[in-house]
Amino acid sequence: MPNEQDMSVLVEDVHKSFGEITALSGISFTAERGKVLGVLGPNGAGKTTMVKILSTLLRPTSGRAIVAGHDVVKDAPAVRRSIMMTGQYAALDENLSGRENLELFGRLMGLSKRSARARADELLEAFDLVEAGRRSVRSYSGGMRRRVDLACGLVVRPEVVFLDEPTTGLDPRSRQGVWSLVTALKEQGITVLLTTQYLEEADHLSDHIIVIDKGTVIAEGTADNLKAMTGGAYCEIVPLDPGLLDTVVAALGELVPPSSRHDDSARVDRLSIPAPAGAATLAEALRRLDAAGIELADIALRRPSLDDVFLSITGHAGSST
Repeated sequence: MPNEQDMSVLVEDVHKSFGEITALSGISFTAERGKVLGVLGPNGAGKTTMVKILSTLLRPTSGRAIVAGHDVVKDAPAVRRSIMMTGQYAALDENLSGRENLELFGRLMGLSKRSARARADELLEAFDLVEAGRRSVRSYSGGMRRRVDLACGLVVRPEVVFLDEPTTGLDPRSRQGVWSLVTALKEQGITVLLTTQYLEEADHLSDHIIVIDKGTVIAEGTADNLKAMTGGAYCEIVPLDPGLLDTVVAALGELVPPSSRHDDSARVDRLSIPAPAGAATLAEALRRLDAAGIELADIALRRPSLDDVFLSITGHAGSST
C-alpha cells in the first residue's frame, strides 16, 4: 500500500450536507501520483459534489481532503495553484483564435508576454493544433474545442487534473483524441481524476477505479479486480436449435452448475456456464458437444464487462458507447 507521500489526492471520511440533504456520507479514497483514477457512479451519487470539494469550490461539512499536499480548507489557494479542472463544456472565448486563448490564459496565470507566447507554441504543437490555432474558436469542432480547453489548463503545469465527463457529446473520433490526451497527461506524471458516464472509458484509461453511490465509495480496485467480483470468465453456448438446450445441459454434464440447470428465466436460446479454467473449459465444452453431435450457432469465452459490475453493485445500469 503506497504511503501518504505517494498520494496526490487523499480523502478521509468527508461528509457534505446541504440542509437536510446529505450529498456525501463519509467518503474516503486516494489517488496515486501520476495515475488515472476513474470515478463512477449513478446520477446523484455525489461525484460532482466530491470534485467541487477537491477543487475548493465547496467546503466539506466534516472530514479531511488533501490535494497535491495541501488541505482543501486550510490552504485552498495553494490547491487552486496546483490543479486544473475542466467540465463537460469548453470555457473558451469564441471570438479569439486558439492561439489567442492560450496566450490569454498564460497571461492570466502570471506569465510574461514572451513566456505566454512560447508556452502557446509548445501546447499547439503538443495538441496538434498548429494550423487550427490561427483560426477563430467558433469554427472548431467539438473535439478541437476540447483539446484547446485542455491545453489552456496546462499553460502552467498542474499536479492534479480533474476531468468531469470530458468526452460527453463528442463523436467517437474526438473521444479517441481526448483518450490520447489523458494518456499523455499520465505520461507527464500528472495525476488525473476522471469522472465519466462511459464505462468503456473508465475501463480503458483508469489505473484504479472507485464506484460511488449514495455519497460513499461502495467498491474500488482495478478494472480487472472489479470484474472478478461478478464471478470471472464464463462460456456462452448458443445451439443452432434452441429446443436442444436440455440436450446441451446433458452433454456438458458437471460443467453445468446446479444454478444454471434450474434457472429457467435465463434459458431462452443460450446457456452460460462458469469457465474457471478459461480456454480449457471452452475446449472441453466443445469436445463434449461435438461428441453429442450438437450443432452450434455460437460459442464463446466471455469476461464480465465493467457494465456488468456497475449493475451488480449499484443496481443501476451504466452508460456505454
